[in-house]
Amino acid sequence: MFRPLVESLLRWDPFLVLADYADYVACQERVDAAWGDAESWTRMSILNTARAGKFSSDRAIREYCEKIWNVSPTKVAIG
Repeated sequence: MFRPLVESLLRWDPFLVLADYADYVACQERVDAAWGDAESWTRMSILNTARAGKFSSDRAIREYCEKIWNVSPTKVAIG
């Protein structure tokens, strides 16, 4: 059933869907190995989160509001 799709991707791939597939598979194998070491995975996760400070969605939305949309926060009464 999927043969035409596979053949199309293998012979003509204008959107480069498969261009980096081998690299994706290799990276996924490294992820699988890292996941298997719970202590290392936890350490990497904590460090990754700690280092992401400036790259938060809250900061991005705040900057969009200020610099692109020219809007400011509005207090919403709860209750």
